[in-house]
Amino acid sequence: MIIYNRTEYKALSHHQYSKEKKRLQVELLKLQEWIIRKNKRLGIVLEGRDAAGKGSTIKRFIENMMPKAVEVIELGVPTKKQDKNWFRTWEKRMPRKGKVHFFDRSWYSRALIQPAMGYCRENQYKYFMKKVNKWEEKLLDDDIILIKFYLSITKENQELRFHIRENSALKYWKLSPNDWKAHKKWQILTKFKDQMFRKTSTPESPWVIINSDNKMIGRLNAMRYVLSYLEYEHKKTLKPKKWSKELPTYEIRINNVRFNNLNKDQYDVLHQIKTNE
Repeated sequence: MIIYNRTEYKALSHHQYSKEKKRLQVELLKLQEWIIRKNKRLGIVLEGRDAAGKGSTIKRFIENMMPKAVEVIELGVPTKKQDKNWFRTWEKRMPRKGKVHFFDRSWYSRALIQPAMGYCRENQYKYFMKKVNKWEEKLLDDDIILIKFYLSITKENQELRFHIRENSALKYWKLSPNDWKAHKKWQILTKFKDQMFRKTSTPESPWVIINSDNKMIGRLNAMRYVLSYLEYEHKKTLKPKKWSKELPTYEIRINNVRFNNLNKDQYDVLHQIKTNE
């Protein structure tokens, strides 16, 4: 298991974030061109709790990539056939030569959300955990480059993001009753998460843990890890900029829950919620 959190990004304004993101995206295009020329196959898994930033991280990865050679895989609620043939379902969604696939949740749903929420049977969970490492070895033997990210957030930060979605005129639809149910089962999900790390993080296919409490920093760290992990033509090793300005942080208490380390935008949204109570 690899914990990848670059401390150079601790103090980062929106303007600095945009500049750094552009530098990394230029390198991501070089990486994609190399994948196309060399017929490589790259699969990038993003797992994490609800509102951890999986979709938004993928969006920043691909926003300047060539669309013809990149695909985002979201399975959604599996059909009975997919549920029964779990590994086969995902084998069909692996990248072909010259392609990059991003998995917004993956086969590891069977190790995390499904058993925690009762969406799969215990024997299905045990079978998956017994077979997944060997199955991934076959993917690697088939020349698939596999990177597995887990975006980590705190319980308080997840609740904060839920409240922001709930009160947003544009993002309210992202929040479902099941999200709150999973939030209440935090410790159960933690148990399955820890077990997944212990049993499925191997030297050949390790989990890479990205702290995503600050989404901007989490996105940059994920992009930087991919670029540092792979050797591609015309690679330029980018040294992180030294941000000298310390940015202010805010905190607020709502219904006896304290939210801290907030940026100004987050604080303003929560302050409005508290005012309307």
